[in-house]
Amino acid sequence: MEIDQHPLTYLLHQNNWTATQYLARLSTVHERLGYGAIPPDRKRITRWTRHGTTPEPSAQKAMAVLHNIPQSEVADRPWPAWLSLACMGPRDLLHARWTPQAAIELLDHAAAVGGLMDRQGMDRRGFVIVAGLAPVLAQAATAPLAPARTTGSRIGASVPALFEQSLAILRRQDDQFGSGQVHASARAQLALITKQLKTASYTEATGRRLYAAAAEAARICAWTAYDSGQHALAEEHYLVALRAAASSGDPVVTANTLAFWAIMRYSTADANGAVDLVNGALGNTRQIGSARMEAMLLARLARAHAHAGDSQAAAHAQNAAMAAYDRARDQDTAADPDCVYWLNLGEIRMLQGSCSLNLGRPKEAISHFEDASAGLSTADTYREDEYPRGAAIYLAREAEARIALDDLDGAIDTAHRAVDHMGGITSARSTSTLADLRSKFTARREVPIVREFLESTAYVGAA
Repeated sequence: MEIDQHPLTYLLHQNNWTATQYLARLSTVHERLGYGAIPPDRKRITRWTRHGTTPEPSAQKAMAVLHNIPQSEVADRPWPAWLSLACMGPRDLLHARWTPQAAIELLDHAAAVGGLMDRQGMDRRGFVIVAGLAPVLAQAATAPLAPARTTGSRIGASVPALFEQSLAILRRQDDQFGSGQVHASARAQLALITKQLKTASYTEATGRRLYAAAAEAARICAWTAYDSGQHALAEEHYLVALRAAASSGDPVVTANTLAFWAIMRYSTADANGAVDLVNGALGNTRQIGSARMEAMLLARLARAHAHAGDSQAAAHAQNAAMAAYDRARDQDTAADPDCVYWLNLGEIRMLQGSCSLNLGRPKEAISHFEDASAGLSTADTYREDEYPRGAAIYLAREAEARIALDDLDGAIDTAHRAVDHMGGITSARSTSTLADLRSKFTARREVPIVREFLESTAYVGAA
């Protein structure tokens, strides 16, 4: 990934292009942009790469289009620094050394360009990018921590503190508005943080907080990409987030990244991989010292086991999650990281109901879903209005359980509540969940209330 030669020379070599072939490609784009043809003079490439000549602005714009680099990066970075963004590929993501410098380069690319797969002409909806998770977890556990940086304008602890506040807001905005409206904001935050990592000077402690903030920004990018249905793009960002987290040495951001990555894995037919990720996260609980975060991780472990069809392991993890949550009630909330602000007893009950549904126990699932709101204190009840996307998904699962028990009246009532929560939310995941629910109602279309629901929600999943 570390390129010693000129970026353009590197690109010619990697793509097996001659200077003439490259100029022909560039000329086509140049003409399409309305700037006319570029003469096929191979000495032009030599001047650009060896003699310090800067290409004219129109040529740089054409190069950016040719290599899928945003024009904003051409404006913000000098020649040929911006072209280096085109020199990174999927192999760098998977095989680059686990060092702070490599993490910065991958963070920079993720913030500027988005997915590494875009430039390769690959379908980002494809899955999976990381085939073996065990080596990744092992490398993350032994990665060196970030050192201090001594060049650039000096910054102190107030800078990462500002980023941490912004990321806390983004997490809550995602709850309310959905991924479609938050992903761009998360990438913007990632770009700001990465710029500080690259250009500022800071102490070791401040630098590691910056890496942790970058990891969380990349984690939000990953989560919002997944929630938007772009699984390969999400996986790229999860891996970048884990690399930054490893450089930070922060057990909270590491565990949170792995927990969210696990959600995508068990939801996309890799339950065993999800188990590995959550177990890796649980290895950080002693350092974290938060019973609430431990409860969250154990609840995620139960979900992974349920997706794998292992009812005994799921029950064991559920019991452990409840025990950890009981300990959390006696613990000072100051010990809890902000990233578990959303976890309460109602949420755990909802996750238990989801496990029961995965294991083919619809009656048990409904009991858990109902227990999430019934007879609990205000602090413990599941708060549908605060988490409309999550509420829509959980209610769709409850409706599915009621269909399985032939309670069509209850299923339709619950399904309507799910649809109501979708207003103002942009989330491919919740839309897909409701589309799947509609398909389960289709077999009972002859029932008037079912037919009416299907007709009134025909727009769900339509494009």
